Amino acid sequence: MRSDAVTKGIQQAPHRSLFNALGLTKEEMERPLVGIVSSHSEIVPGHMNLDKIVEAVKIGVAMAGGTPIVFPAIAVCDGIAMGHVGMKYSLVTRDLIADSTECMAMAHQSTPW
Repeated sequence: MRSDAVTKGIQQAPHRSLFNALGLTKEEMERPLVGIVSSHSEIVPGHMNLDKIVEAVKIGVAMAGGTPIVFPAIAVCDGIAMGHVGMKYSLVTRDLIADSTECMAMAHQSTPW
């Protein structure tokens, strides 16, 4: 498992202590850590209910034997961004989201979903 790099072995004790500080149990750290990326916000109308979907995904990950770990992604509403300087940012954010998701998954050794 990718997450073994931060949860298994003597040298990973500092990593485990930080996961413990987050409230993860020993049992949760023995399962694969599965990153769930969410762009839930109160500025993008289509993303306002993503928190509810994230909760369902977390349950599904746990039922499948993983440990869900949620982290954020930025979001730009194309509709709100159009017609002014904001329209220069809509497409650019797609690369930012992809790059930041990769950074989080690799830095924390989780499997992104």
